[in-house]
Amino acid sequence: MSMRRVALCGNPNVGKSTVFNALTGMRQHTGNWTGKTVDVAVGEVRRAAKRWQLIDLPGAYSLFDGSVEEVAASDYLTFEHPDAAIVVCDAIRLERNLNLAVQIAHACPRTILCINMLDETGKYGIDLDLCALERLTGLPVVGVSARNRQGLDGLVQRVESILDAPLSPLRHSLFDCPYEMDRSIQSLEEFISRNCPMLASSGTARFAAMRSLISNSSFLQKLLAVSDEPDELRERIQREEERLSKAGFSREKRINTLVEASYAKAHQLTKAVVTKRTPEPMLHQTLDRWMANRWLGIPIMASLLALVLYITLLGANLPAEWLSALFGWLEPSFSSLLQWMRTPEWLHDLLVFGVYRVTTWVVSVMLPPMAIFFPLFTLLEDFGFLPRVAFHLDRCFRCCHACGKQALCMCMGLGCNAVGVTGCRIIQSPRERLIAILTNALIPCNGRFPTLIAMISMFFVLGSGALHTLLGAFWLTMLMLLAIGMTFLCSWILSRTVLNGVPSAFSLELPPFRKPKIGEVLIRSLLDRTLFVLGRAVCAAAPTGALVWCLANAHLSGQSLLSHAAGLLDPLGILLGMDGVILLAFLLGLPANEIVLPIALMMYQQQDVLSQVQGYEQMKAVLVQNGWTLFTAASVTLFTLFHWPCATTILTIRRETRSMKWTLLAVLLPTLAGAALCLLLSVLRSVL
Repeated sequence: MSMRRVALCGNPNVGKSTVFNALTGMRQHTGNWTGKTVDVAVGEVRRAAKRWQLIDLPGAYSLFDGSVEEVAASDYLTFEHPDAAIVVCDAIRLERNLNLAVQIAHACPRTILCINMLDETGKYGIDLDLCALERLTGLPVVGVSARNRQGLDGLVQRVESILDAPLSPLRHSLFDCPYEMDRSIQSLEEFISRNCPMLASSGTARFAAMRSLISNSSFLQKLLAVSDEPDELRERIQREEERLSKAGFSREKRINTLVEASYAKAHQLTKAVVTKRTPEPMLHQTLDRWMANRWLGIPIMASLLALVLYITLLGANLPAEWLSALFGWLEPSFSSLLQWMRTPEWLHDLLVFGVYRVTTWVVSVMLPPMAIFFPLFTLLEDFGFLPRVAFHLDRCFRCCHACGKQALCMCMGLGCNAVGVTGCRIIQSPRERLIAILTNALIPCNGRFPTLIAMISMFFVLGSGALHTLLGAFWLTMLMLLAIGMTFLCSWILSRTVLNGVPSAFSLELPPFRKPKIGEVLIRSLLDRTLFVLGRAVCAAAPTGALVWCLANAHLSGQSLLSHAAGLLDPLGILLGMDGVILLAFLLGLPANEIVLPIALMMYQQQDVLSQVQGYEQMKAVLVQNGWTLFTAASVTLFTLFHWPCATTILTIRRETRSMKWTLLAVLLPTLAGAALCLLLSVLRSVL
């Protein structure tokens, strides 16, 4: 006997993923924005007495609309025939959630209402009568607080009891339609019940009849595939559509009629079971008045970002020095181990001076800022920061004929551009999704931060102490704003040229501010983000270290291959305000951006191994001795901000777009932007 399957459904931001994680024990990121759950996740429930699976369906506001998430959830409930469905509802916003619940009850007769966030009703002055809700709907109702792991055992018990009960179709429709619509639905329901055995046995014939009157050809093909008389069914659907059209029910009006009917029922139920007291003024209401303000919102959010960057800069320097000293202390031991193993000299030097030094450099400069930045950013995310960023940036992206959800993908790109590219799946329109993918590398990822921080600390900030760090955070924030502005510009250019089109609308919910779970945030940000990104960088840095050592130790005409390559690139580098050494370092840094600066320092010092340069002052002295000026540092900073994405991101873009053309454009776009800014700076330098 196959394992029983239970679908987990609900609106975005109701705690559906939290319920899923609590019941299955699987780690899954719980974002605070619309469309976070794009793929279907499956996990076995650990708390159950019997084995059954929980299927986390994409978040949806309705089963009768046409977004990617809603179609995926609706198709699964219609054709995959889960044994039961749990609809997670937000106790604070019950009316909006019950709209989806009454629709799902028609798609899956064994539907359970899970009223989540009961612990927050008191703060909002809300009383719920769950017994009355169960009596009025005829559906099992369970109250839980998933964040606090309360009520989940009761939910599992209700699920298991309904799974053991015999399947019986919904006794009556939970919402009423106009007579003409209801007549067509009943006619198609009777035919589907007779000629679609799988839908009849699962009790979803009425729901399939509703969808057949409003859905596109894709749904119709799936419906005909499970019918014993597909031709007759197609004719009946066409006949009912024509009759409804003559009666004034166009396809759009039919959709609106079903949605309005389910909302009317949700309003009726909410009015009967919810009692609102006059709530006391709450902090989150004051915060939203400030953060959602048209003029104050963006400065506040920019200040929060600057604060995160300031704390990152302030806290990362000392751990980075400790790690660098630790790896320097361990290097002789590693070298002695290789000698004890009688490793050939060339292999010893390759592993120690190539692989080891490059890899440990990446770890020492990358781990401390990531271990600070990711937890802080995740705290803002759980607090409700990202949806409000998207709210303010939506107007800007719509002016660029792009989608406001792109703001969320940009925020993901701050950690890793590959993650940001994957996150673009939340955008429904293929055109707008492609714009978001092509422009994501314009946002600096965590791998570029070490070089940006080094450039700012060495050339653009004087002095030391808290003021030094504060000025560094200010300049880094300005660079971030420049990257956002370049994203707007390139999105506008793409939408007016190769990806011309009209921007689509989307629903963006502003969830309430919530106190983040500090422990969960630390574990998720350190394990799922910091170590994941660090592991990817290490895997790229190790072979790159070997390659750099080989090029530095292979000589031709008395010069290393690195020197020859740098000489070939020198004219182009000078044109961009840099030189061939730094340009070659960028090229060799394709697998991992963190190694650009150490490679450049190695070539400047004419060494065949990566040197252990300690501190920004010593690094600045080496760079100045090799002709660096303030304009050189500015050019390097701009090119660090805008150049080709790393190898992992390029492969991710290729996988997401399935096109070499778009992948090449994604590489060229930030590179051309950086080259253009560097050329502009060179022109200004010559004028001045």
